[in-house]
Amino acid sequence: MIRFNQSVVRITLLLTIAFGSLSAIAQNSQRVYQSHSIGEKGLIVKTNQGDYQFQFYNQNIVETAFIPKGEKYNAESHAVVLKPNNQLARLSDKKNQLVYKTKGIVVVVMKSPFDIEYFYKGNELLSEKEGYIKTDSTENIDFQIETDEVLFGGGARVLGMNRRGNRLQLYNRAHYGYGTRSELMNYTMPVVVSSKKYAVHFDNAPIGFLDLDSKKDNTLRYETISGRKVYQVIAADTWENFTYEFTNLTGRQPMLPRWALGNFSSRFGYHSQKETVETIDQFLKDSIPVDAIILDLFWFGKEMKGEMGNLAFHRDSFPAPEKMIKDLNKKGVKTILITEPFILTTSKRWQEAVDNKVLGTDKAGKPFTYDFYFGNTGLVDVFKTEATDWFWNIYKGLANMGVAGWWGDLGEPEVHPSELQHVNGSADEVHNIYGHYWAKLVHEGYQKDFPNQRPFILMRAGAVGSQRYGMIPWTGDVSRSWDGLKPQTEISLQMGLQGISYMHSDLGGFAGDNLDDELYTRWLQYGVFQPIFRPHAQEAVPSEPVFREAKTKVLAKKSIELRYRLMPYNYTLAFENNQTGLPLMRPLFFEEQDNMELLNISDTYLWGDAFLVSTITEAGLKQKEVYIPKGSVWFDFVNGKRYEGGESYNIELKEDHIPAFVRGGSFVPMKTGMMNTQNYSLKEFDLHYYFDSSVKKSEGKLYNDNGTSPEAFEKGEYELLKFKSEQKGSKLNFSVETDLGNNFQAQDKQMTWLIHNIEKKPKAIKVGKKSVQFTWDKNTKILRFTETLIKGENQTITIKQTR
Repeated sequence: MIRFNQSVVRITLLLTIAFGSLSAIAQNSQRVYQSHSIGEKGLIVKTNQGDYQFQFYNQNIVETAFIPKGEKYNAESHAVVLKPNNQLARLSDKKNQLVYKTKGIVVVVMKSPFDIEYFYKGNELLSEKEGYIKTDSTENIDFQIETDEVLFGGGARVLGMNRRGNRLQLYNRAHYGYGTRSELMNYTMPVVVSSKKYAVHFDNAPIGFLDLDSKKDNTLRYETISGRKVYQVIAADTWENFTYEFTNLTGRQPMLPRWALGNFSSRFGYHSQKETVETIDQFLKDSIPVDAIILDLFWFGKEMKGEMGNLAFHRDSFPAPEKMIKDLNKKGVKTILITEPFILTTSKRWQEAVDNKVLGTDKAGKPFTYDFYFGNTGLVDVFKTEATDWFWNIYKGLANMGVAGWWGDLGEPEVHPSELQHVNGSADEVHNIYGHYWAKLVHEGYQKDFPNQRPFILMRAGAVGSQRYGMIPWTGDVSRSWDGLKPQTEISLQMGLQGISYMHSDLGGFAGDNLDDELYTRWLQYGVFQPIFRPHAQEAVPSEPVFREAKTKVLAKKSIELRYRLMPYNYTLAFENNQTGLPLMRPLFFEEQDNMELLNISDTYLWGDAFLVSTITEAGLKQKEVYIPKGSVWFDFVNGKRYEGGESYNIELKEDHIPAFVRGGSFVPMKTGMMNTQNYSLKEFDLHYYFDSSVKKSEGKLYNDNGTSPEAFEKGEYELLKFKSEQKGSKLNFSVETDLGNNFQAQDKQMTWLIHNIEKKPKAIKVGKKSVQFTWDKNTKILRFTETLIKGENQTITIKQTR
């Protein structure tokens, strides 16, 4: 007890001394402390202008809310799912200072002059500058930050990895044909992430701005038109822990159906049932794997304009959709339909939508109509129960027909007049969460009516936390150009830091009729190592590899086949993301967390833990300088060349692949020969191990379930193989541990081991006590042997090496 009190005094003294570098210029000149109290809702601090409420979720997350005098606290968050746990925190009242602390985050409130500052394990994070301020047009919260911080966040943008110095508009809006700069795109978020491994999430829906020190005075400012004055500070020791905590707060991505990690056939668009079927038949004829086909807006009408909102198959063009979907399913190909939330006044469902009162209204309560590119329209009010029921029943009917997934387009919404009223507020108040609630509608509909099926929800716009509804966003209508390809990694890496790990691009580029075979090839090669493999474009130049010239088709096929070979590894990455929030694509600075020089790099990144990937975004390049991160040895994925980490290398480029490297000590499960995932099985698979003498111990894993059931892991419907390696003298030992869910029907597995970088033929290999036959290739240095893993059992392997 005495030790604890001394510790409290010591921590308080340290904070008192530290409270100065940011707080000296971060003082609210008009706010006056009056009193404080502590209770179930955390720490309440009363001032002359209103009340502050501080709540801890855990030692890594604290929430601050300001309730101005005359206003009531709004407890509804659209983003947060975690519940507060204020029992973790202790309060110390030391004369002029309140210290509300956990073992991690500490909040310090200076009574006079009034100020609030945040620490994490003794290190300053940031402090309120003037805090909450109301102007004639906005409500602002501002902070003092340090001079050398790099700032990420704000959702999807093309500004470079360091977004500091920009004032970011918070208004979801598509940017057609963007290239190397885009200040405003389809998916904005009121989140700023600091290179100091903390984030501030402004937990509020209405539109506004996020000012990342645009005036160069070390100020971070959130500006909004109305709403909650609530923010969370999230801090961690490592980037892995940061993404864990951020998704702990906002929710984690459900497992996708396994087929969603395969190849898609997609374009704008397939005009008929005949064209749809013939396209898939061409994939099969060319032996190019494919798992799904996406039907753009021509499925519900012949014309681009005037028919949006029909939301039913146009029987002239698609005379027998039920048969088409069934036949495609027999071939292992799923059908995905585009839907939009706009119901045109010329559509076949307009009167139905009016009668059912499902549309946004004017202030008199009448359906609000307006013109946009596709026609005169109303907008489904996805916040209204009658509207969600109506919309979901349409989805449900099509799902019963066999439709396997949904493409929700134009969901920013693309045109959303400020005068339009929703059941819960004006357009500007709910614009940025429209896509979020649209995804919620579909996700919860599946939970209710198709509880044994994982939904596929491809959408262009969402909000903080949309990952928990299974949303798969894409980077919008990117230019079909090298300038369009360049920023794709930046967007995906940034979104992964903000909890959205499945952000991906239209492979090959979307906008424009640019026929560039090298661009197409390089973009698909990058696609192997991005979350979703989905070529898509305007139809004048084919997006599908089957309609490209012979050489380009061969190169595309090679990329697609590699994507399928990596299915076991990629599915395990999806499981890891589902359980921990760790992005599939990870910035290079995850490897060297204190290396400031890596914070601006986006064209080289990690694909899971095993792969390092570097994109090719210029025509005609013969070589590229690639930085190989320190702390590991890396091997060229194609030719096996060894690279010591911590240096940059000039990599000679080949036309059939982009630079990719495998970490020494990695286990990479693969499977060959798939045309789609319909009959996916681990009855036979390959396990690659990348040996290096510098790696004394390593671990890996392989996750498996039926690929369709929601929450399979939580229900015990899974198997998890855990691999370990250990070097002991001349022996290389492996173990396979089987973690079998209680409700999973496992099968024996024929595992072919491929151990890379073995310089000499081993003397012997034993599985348990049994000697096994093996081959060793002196040219490739690959050791190969096959052994059966009995279902549910563990296994040990010993390789006696030749010195």
